[in-house]
Amino acid sequence: MLRIQRSANGEVVFKLSGRLGEEHIDELEALIGAEAKGRRIVLDLQDMTLTGEDGINFLARCEAAGIALVNCDPYVREWITRQRNGGYRELDDQKNSER
Repeated sequence: MLRIQRSANGEVVFKLSGRLGEEHIDELEALIGAEAKGRRIVLDLQDMTLTGEDGINFLARCEAAGIALVNCDPYVREWITRQRNGGYRELDDQKNSER
């Protein structure tokens, strides 16, 4: 279950609480798309407890589109970075070169 709280004070903040799953992405995209052009949008991930590859891909797309991700757990940040840099191929290449 995912809870989404919206607040605005010059910028729009969507605070995500709970598990971000594939079934929530369309709703989040609609909420983000409904905001006025030019407003800064922030996703606050402090209370996000779990996500999968679909959620990580969504967050990576958001960040690439200029949406700020704040209070992002280090493992989520690392996963986003790896997805942006070609996924886990780098780790596989590194392991193969060590053999």
